[in-house]
Amino acid sequence: MAKQAVGIIETKGLVSLMEASDAALKAADITMIGWNKIGGGLVTGFYTGDVAAVKAGVDAGAEAASQVGEVTSMQVIPRPHDDLSGLLELL
Repeated sequence: MAKQAVGIIETKGLVSLMEASDAALKAADITMIGWNKIGGGLVTGFYTGDVAAVKAGVDAGAEAASQVGEVTSMQVIPRPHDDLSGLLELL
């Protein structure tokens, strides 16, 4: 995973995250590695792949989710530090 980028999309509501994930996965050659319920209606999806693909997928996903709900945050981490892999394994 050290060479792979990680993308994160956080939305308010599961329907928005489903829409975001569908669009992200269709737009780019990325893999959804999990999702997490944060609380207060917030849910977060995690994606991996090469940097350009993750960026394209996260952008497409956030745009699609904003059409049906609220995107609270999105982030692409190009080369996450190896110590972050422990956090992602918890998904």
